[in-house]
Amino acid sequence: MNLSAGARLLRSHLRPHRRALWWLAAWSAVEGVPAFVSGLLVANAIDHGFLARRPLVGFGSLAALGALYAVGALGTRRAFPWLASAVEPLRDSLVTAVVTASLRRALRGEDRAGGSSVSQATVQVETVRILMSSLLRTARQFLVTTVAALGGLFVLSPLIALVTTGLVVLALLAFAGLVRVLVARYRAVVLLGERIGATASPVVEGLRDVVVCGAETRAAREVGRAIDDEAQAQRAYARAWVLRLPVMMLGAQFPLLALLGLSPWLLAGGRLTVGQIAGGAVYLFSRLEPAIRMLIGAGGSILTNLGVVLGRLSEVCAEPPPSAPGAAVLRPPTCDVRLRGVTFAYSAHAEPVVRDLTLDIPEGLHLAVVGPSGVGKSTLANLLTRLARPQRGELTIGGVSLETVDEEHLRRTVALIPQEAYVFAGTVRENLTYLQPHATRADLDRAVAAVGLEETCARLGGYDAEIPPGGETLSSGERQLISLARVFLSAARIVILDEATCYLDPMAEARAEQAFAERVGTLVVIAHRISSAVRADRVLVMDGADPLLGTHEELLRRSPLYAELVGHWSGLGVPARETGLGVPARSR
Repeated sequence: MNLSAGARLLRSHLRPHRRALWWLAAWSAVEGVPAFVSGLLVANAIDHGFLARRPLVGFGSLAALGALYAVGALGTRRAFPWLASAVEPLRDSLVTAVVTASLRRALRGEDRAGGSSVSQATVQVETVRILMSSLLRTARQFLVTTVAALGGLFVLSPLIALVTTGLVVLALLAFAGLVRVLVARYRAVVLLGERIGATASPVVEGLRDVVVCGAETRAAREVGRAIDDEAQAQRAYARAWVLRLPVMMLGAQFPLLALLGLSPWLLAGGRLTVGQIAGGAVYLFSRLEPAIRMLIGAGGSILTNLGVVLGRLSEVCAEPPPSAPGAAVLRPPTCDVRLRGVTFAYSAHAEPVVRDLTLDIPEGLHLAVVGPSGVGKSTLANLLTRLARPQRGELTIGGVSLETVDEEHLRRTVALIPQEAYVFAGTVRENLTYLQPHATRADLDRAVAAVGLEETCARLGGYDAEIPPGGETLSSGERQLISLARVFLSAARIVILDEATCYLDPMAEARAEQAFAERVGTLVVIAHRISSAVRADRVLVMDGADPLLGTHEELLRRSPLYAELVGHWSGLGVPARETGLGVPARSR
């Protein structure tokens, strides 16, 4: 378990809130004033008050201690708002970091940290916030109380203070070693718990297949083995946790027992007075002992859980190592797309959806892709955007393998608009400028006019009108128009419309496609209507066996499938709904 990585992650997210932490420390110091003077005032009340037959001095010292408790209460009251100011923002910043890293990892096709990103962004981040709040409360009480008690002891009796400090330091060193052991064993518990889910989930989902194949015994054995391993890790963790008891005795009980046991000798030799022994007992019993007990008891549990969770989150948020010097060019000079023998299947034993596809898409081409449902049109769109990786073949942009293209450059260069358009909670302007934050009003007007969004903007009340979460006040077609305008406004040089106009009427669809065709760059349309193919420079007919590329006129002569699709749309033969085109069902 890499504790240092988790500590670095935590420091980076707490660093913007240093001011709140300084104020928390300052008010905690005020809270510690009664702990610092308590033993001194008790010793003074006994030695210079009651034993000296001066009760007013004794009662005055105790009254002063009572007044200082009010000062400590003020410090406590003022410390907690600063505690909240330091801890509460952790949730937002950690969620942002985890979600950003998870999305980048998904786009790279990686799953290095394992587990569920949603779980990491909710349960684990909230766990960090709660544990960090508890840790700061525990740590500040321990530090303030311990420093105040030891400081008071040094003023009261350097002899007691030196012995006590030595025992406390030994206890803290032993505690630090114990925490490392606890974190390692608790991490094993967490990982094995995740393995139970990973092992049991396929069994539950495929229970019918398990029964049909007679594999119940094998499935039960695999899940049972994972459960047994997790139980064994739990027992090892519990055994290590018992070690906190001798550590607690070393730092909390031994100093007090030593003071009380040596009291007769210390008093007989005149080394300490009765008041000093009583004051030392106050420091050790009412201050130091509870602080040590709290640190090793509650603090040990908090540090163990926090260390494991932060370690997991640091793995999620870790960036991949930078490319070695001299690596291939990662930013293609052009946007020419080439596919050579590209094959893709959704599993190792499945029939390929795309097989040995060879295709050239020069920069600036307007290409339409047509074919029956399930033939691989949307899969092709995913391959072009690196949302899917081919098992065989080569796919390049500008002569550079798509696998090595810089992630940020790829996402700026290639834009995919799916059938179900994404609309965000916020203003119309924020939705439109999401990919181009510095767009001017003139840019917005041009994009809105190009795709036919003017009527929707006017109905909503202009660019500053608010869109609720999910865009519930918008129709499916209006959401598609917003998504189209957003990408039209972006800097993307390759735009892929994957049935992105299926909820628009034919005239609105023609207007949007024409706008993108006239826009600088490449346009690939996964056709919803055959009219999209008529408007394109080239048409790719995918039929699962022998894809054909050509113009509309050429394919009418060369491809029976294409001629049949056009015939359907012209009102001949089978209705259009049976062609796989013209229905709002996303193809694979």
